[in-house]
Amino acid sequence: MLVIKRIHVTYHLKLKPEQREAAERAHGFHADKCPVAQTIKGCVDITTELNMEDL
Repeated sequence: MLVIKRIHVTYHLKLKPEQREAAERAHGFHADKCPVAQTIKGCVDITTELNMEDL
């Protein structure tokens, strides 16, 4: 049986330089508002990474 113990999500964003701060802020709290993350919290370790590239 397959058991998922951890998930790592990498976000790759292309955005304008003035959007970077908003993207970093959203990345900092999005898991707290995500229904899937809330459902599996405590059972599965979730980590995220944010990679940003200028348009």
